[in-house]
Amino acid sequence: MEKLMYLMMIEKSKTYNKMTKKVVMEHVENIRKLDDEGKLEICGVFKGYPGMAGMYILKTESREEAIEICNAEPLVLGGYATYQLVGLQIANRENNYLL
Repeated sequence: MEKLMYLMMIEKSKTYNKMTKKVVMEHVENIRKLDDEGKLEICGVFKGYPGMAGMYILKTESREEAIEICNAEPLVLGGYATYQLVGLQIANRENNYLL
């Protein structure tokens, strides 16, 4: 069975611009925790894409684990954002770029 990473696309909700400093700090702490646990490949903020806040690429054992992480994201918990979760099959030298 192929191993996937999961792309969490974070979308702004109508209340996105009303988030508090406390929520932003909780969000950053969550990123640190995921990174410390080895579950975060990369994350970042989208610039110039209205409605999109940013994304995480998650390294998890299953889609279910990725969903749990997404649902625990403080921006999602607070109603400031929603997300879309997409499975991502990595193409690299080790798998001959999926040939």
